[in-house]
Amino acid sequence: MSQAPLIGITVGATKPHGANGLSLRIRSTYPRAVAAARGLPTLIPLEIDTDTLRAIYDQLDGVVLSGGGDVDPSRYGAAKSICTEDVDPMRDELEIKLAQWALQDDKPLLGICRGIQVFNVAMGGTLIQDISDEVLNAMRHDRDGYDWFGRLTHEVQLDPGSKLHKALGIQGDRVMVNSLHHQSVGKLAPGLCVVGHASDGIIEGVEHPERRFAVGVQWHPEALSSEHEPHQHLFEAFIAAASQRG
Repeated sequence: MSQAPLIGITVGATKPHGANGLSLRIRSTYPRAVAAARGLPTLIPLEIDTDTLRAIYDQLDGVVLSGGGDVDPSRYGAAKSICTEDVDPMRDELEIKLAQWALQDDKPLLGICRGIQVFNVAMGGTLIQDISDEVLNAMRHDRDGYDWFGRLTHEVQLDPGSKLHKALGIQGDRVMVNSLHHQSVGKLAPGLCVVGHASDGIIEGVEHPERRFAVGVQWHPEALSSEHEPHQHLFEAFIAAASQRG
């Protein structure tokens, strides 16, 4: 029996009051969704040098860019809005490197919420720093409280010919998603295609058509996967691509 693919998952961090170093943080739904799709989840730490990060990356069969705070606007040549928050330059640096390496090597990549934004920035795109502030007549995309992770709140219309649509395994071209973000993809990076959007025009899905699996989604499929089959199918398609080593 061949070994299950090793999937690296990025993490966030907090600095406990009075403590040395960082406490890494991630919701357990990420490794659980990867494991349920028959992948082997492992967490990629922060505060490591580039050589160590590269050594970890080289052992991986796929990369998940997880959700979290906002990307530093300096990464895409913008001034910081008063709405931009929870910026972590160290995490930005690490995740942008991972995204660029994965794209160069055609290593399967799944960007989730913040992850789709990192994916776009890593390739030269920009972000909308606050949807409610910058997009006229936008629906509300952020929600109060963590109970919203498991709630289906709006539809995403998909490109029927896309890898994302095929991965979700749905009939028709619409899927219900949760929504917990106040930023989104702005100017699309060269090489990426928009393959999903909300009714207000906000980009909800992107992919690189020339890679085996390089997909970003603006929602949190890992929080829906145990109850809603399309979102688990997405992880299964990602793990299937990661199983095709080399």
